[in-house]
Amino acid sequence: MRFGTFIPQGWRFDLVGIDPSEQWDAMLSLARRADAGPWESLWVYDHFHTTPVPSQEATHEAWTLMSAFAASTTRIRLGQMCTCMGYRNPAYLAKVAATVDHVSHGRVEMGIGGGWYEHEWRAYGYGFPEIGDRLRMLREGVEIMKQAWETGTATLDGRYFQVDGAIVRPLPVQRPGIPFWISGGGEKVTLRIAAQYAQYTNFSGDPEGFAHKSAVLRGHCETIGRDFSEITRSANYNTVIGETEAEVEERLAAVDARLRPHVGDAHADRIHADYRASAAVGTVEQVTERLAALGEQGLAYAIHYFPEAAYDVSGLELFEAKVIPALA
Repeated sequence: MRFGTFIPQGWRFDLVGIDPSEQWDAMLSLARRADAGPWESLWVYDHFHTTPVPSQEATHEAWTLMSAFAASTTRIRLGQMCTCMGYRNPAYLAKVAATVDHVSHGRVEMGIGGGWYEHEWRAYGYGFPEIGDRLRMLREGVEIMKQAWETGTATLDGRYFQVDGAIVRPLPVQRPGIPFWISGGGEKVTLRIAAQYAQYTNFSGDPEGFAHKSAVLRGHCETIGRDFSEITRSANYNTVIGETEAEVEERLAAVDARLRPHVGDAHADRIHADYRASAAVGTVEQVTERLAALGEQGLAYAIHYFPEAAYDVSGLELFEAKVIPALA
């Protein structure tokens, strides 16, 4: 199994209490730590406002961070899970990503999806198209980026995007282009787009959901004549780990205490329940066993979000020392 880790950027209230002038240093420290460690990739979220409730707490922009991490790390691959297609013109996004690929010497991953955070869409003036329109935008955008990276130009007279000979030079370092991670489990459209374009998918990480989405993806691959095994399947996991169940409870309580004042009791209760349902919340033995079972189902890449990371790296250290060696 391959492993990635999210760098806290504020979106999930994971930098609260750290002065904004010091937040970049906190993120950089974690990125460099990951770069020196056993992780294959680091990830950020493409969001502008905190979740599950918008607030005045800082949220740092994803592609700015991508460029900064590209210049300040040397080995680790760099991704976003996932870039929202509706937030940037796809030809412009192809240009940005190609530039970051050069800064990083070929380490960019393109996570891309249709987007979902309605408050954010409307607040930034993007409207909020119906889900079908957002997914059709995704298809057009991926086609534009694929053209741009493979040929250096892109032309598409689409329903949502129109580009006419957009020049994207230099080409990305990676040939024939930056790998696509098509994010989301929509069965009729998203997974069909993934079957056509993706090198990686990212969808439900629970055993039942993962098995079902995998079967749907396989069906789309068979329909278009693509080898299903060419696509690496990944999932994201909230991760809180301890040597004992008592330690896990202490860590969960600390996360809850930090979040609750900012999100309110109802949201805090839901987040706490989501954490408890995660395959990567538990003792070392529990987490290793669950991830191993998912690996047998075809999970090849697990991306881990440690809500404690900006404040306490001991859980991160434990995962690096005991879980990754057991499964890598």
